[in-house]
Amino acid sequence: MKTTSSIIILFFYTSFLFSQTPVQSYFEWTDLPFAKEELSERRDNLMNILTEHGKTGIVIVPANDGFSFGETFRQADDFYYFTGLEIPNAILVMNVATKSVTIYTPERDLRFENGSRTNDFPGRPLLNDKHITEKTGITLASIDDFTFLMDAESKKENTILINSGRQGHITYASDAYIATHSPVQVLLQALSGKHPKLKHENMYDAVANVRMIKSEAEIEIIRKAATITVEGIKQSAKMIKPGVDERYLEGILEGDFKINGSQRLAFGSIIKSGPNSHWPWRILATHYNRRNRVMEKGDLVIFDVGCEYEQYVSDIGRTFPVSGKFTNRQKEILVMETKIADEIIKFLKPGITFKDVQTLTNGIIPDDAKKYMQVGLFFGHHLGLSTGDPNIATTVLKPGMIFTVEPWYYNHDENISVFTEDMILITEDGCEVLSSDLPRIPDALEGMMKK
Repeated sequence: MKTTSSIIILFFYTSFLFSQTPVQSYFEWTDLPFAKEELSERRDNLMNILTEHGKTGIVIVPANDGFSFGETFRQADDFYYFTGLEIPNAILVMNVATKSVTIYTPERDLRFENGSRTNDFPGRPLLNDKHITEKTGITLASIDDFTFLMDAESKKENTILINSGRQGHITYASDAYIATHSPVQVLLQALSGKHPKLKHENMYDAVANVRMIKSEAEIEIIRKAATITVEGIKQSAKMIKPGVDERYLEGILEGDFKINGSQRLAFGSIIKSGPNSHWPWRILATHYNRRNRVMEKGDLVIFDVGCEYEQYVSDIGRTFPVSGKFTNRQKEILVMETKIADEIIKFLKPGITFKDVQTLTNGIIPDDAKKYMQVGLFFGHHLGLSTGDPNIATTVLKPGMIFTVEPWYYNHDENISVFTEDMILITEDGCEVLSSDLPRIPDALEGMMKK
């Protein structure tokens, strides 16, 4: 009997050992998104620009934390851009003077830890994973040692260079009772409290100068993102008709994104019809149920949508008639708006500035349309890892820049709004429309709605 019990115990113990999920290393499930040399060049470019502008000190780039909030983990843009890594709760440090590069990381990835379910959560080493350093060429150090580094820099009253997210003075975390803070703001708040002698300087312009110019590898990823979004709009357009609500079209669109390889949305899809079409996205987002209107005959429905592919985004817009045919007045306004877009696109080339684009645009908008087409610097924004990629408004356009051209027309007086948005790549001698496979003239848009 005793022998039998021992055998049973041994059986269960052996079964437990063999059922234990093996430890997962970082590169078992992923790889660097870009060549090691390209990632190194990006870091070198940043430090060279800082040096050229007389900036010295320690560059600090925080990672996102490990929480997923129902989504897969998405790394902070700058950390991902300069390392290609999805390590959470880490800090990238670059010394401008010595050109040394170090990632201060937790010893283990806490997302892979669960004391009550060790067989399901196998653990993932980070600090002691030699393959991370081998593949990236970046030295790893313990996140605990970051405090000692900052202590040393604080005693010398050295400067910390950090991307505050916009030009101008650094924005710190507020003391408001309710606020959403970025990883950069949280880090700055901690540095200010723990290392008060440190000086902080915004390196936004230097980061923008590097990230504005996309590499060939980046351009191909963004091109794929644009292709996925174009196809999604084409599929959704077939389902537009009276009685269908806006969220139904979102479902068709976003499902097609995933079918074609998109991992997530670039931003919450904006599909707005009738009275909703007259409002900017910020107003439409103010109420939980504001973007689920049932479309009616005679309405226009606007798509302002984009997918994310391999962390890079797309952003494309079109306007469709819910009934399947534009009215004469709707067609007239849409033709006017797309002609403005055409003139802007024809004008784009290396060597000009967005101020030049603004001057052109203000000169070609008809007088009777100007009150409905307020233009700031230009109708558009830079694209890359986000739909608000770092940029400098006064910069001269260069090959490799990618941004949108999106003149909009919001007319509450006639209850007509139209919107067309395309993705533009600046080339050596002009520009390329990355969303050119999506029709934009009235007849072709009507044709897309036919199944």
